[in-house]
Amino acid sequence: MLYFLLAVLFTVALYLIMRSYPKYQVNSFHAVVFNYYSCVLTGLVLTPDLKAFGEIQWNSQGTVLTLALGTLFVVAFMSIGMTAQKVSVTAASLAGNMSLVIPVLFGLFIFKNTNKEFTVLNYTGLVIALVALALGVMQTKAKSTAFAHDQPLEVSVLSYAWLLPVFTFLASGTNNTLINYLTMQYYRPEQTTLFMIIACSGAILIGTLLLLYKIFFGSEKLLLRSVVGGLILGVPNFLSLYFLLQALGSFGNSAAFVFPIYNILSMLVSSLAAWILYKEKLNNLNRLGLALAVVAIILISYQELGF
Repeated sequence: MLYFLLAVLFTVALYLIMRSYPKYQVNSFHAVVFNYYSCVLTGLVLTPDLKAFGEIQWNSQGTVLTLALGTLFVVAFMSIGMTAQKVSVTAASLAGNMSLVIPVLFGLFIFKNTNKEFTVLNYTGLVIALVALALGVMQTKAKSTAFAHDQPLEVSVLSYAWLLPVFTFLASGTNNTLINYLTMQYYRPEQTTLFMIIACSGAILIGTLLLLYKIFFGSEKLLLRSVVGGLILGVPNFLSLYFLLQALGSFGNSAAFVFPIYNILSMLVSSLAAWILYKEKLNNLNRLGLALAVVAIILISYQELGF
């Protein structure tokens, strides 16, 4: 249970750290790039046998695809940060956690690797998840201080800001789907940490190239606070996955049980923490969306939860 709670806490820390970037004038993209340097270092510290890296065939199809996945890592992480900053931590958490719909659908209809028969309740849960996402990002009015450093952007049906959590939903879901596919096709279960380090290395390559381009051709300045902000972010980023994997092991690798509970707790704790630290308030639509998100996850996995 300790691993479980640590996974949730480090996941929530991701959203809160990125939410704080505008206040300290941290460039989100710069921070995301250096976050992956910190991820790799954290992964190396936690890797029991570094000799495994000597066995990597860098020109193999699996390794090349994993490095390419790093590009999507950067895109997905940037979208999470922008959603947390411009909309709310709750919206970012909701979009990220509800994105489980995408790998579930791919596993069911494309990969055909689901280990259970989906029922009407399961499909109902998938539909409710999409409704929950829509309700979770809606706001009833706009603020004139929408772009202030310490204020989230209010999202109305008529604004375009709702595209941020939708993009986060799609990017995170695609990211998780590709992670599932690549680990299933090219890696053994005990090589998950190795897989993540290779993928983060790919994120470093693409992110650093883009960053250098922005600095030398876009007149952007790299500030120390952005570097430090990224290095700090990378530790909970990697540890959230590390402890989630540890939790899976302690619960007999029952992903269908662990992930729904993990998603529910992450959403609820994120909302509570954002309310306490950043005074983020939920309107009635947001509260309904959050409640429906819990219902959706339960319906999607009610067989594994023992209901």
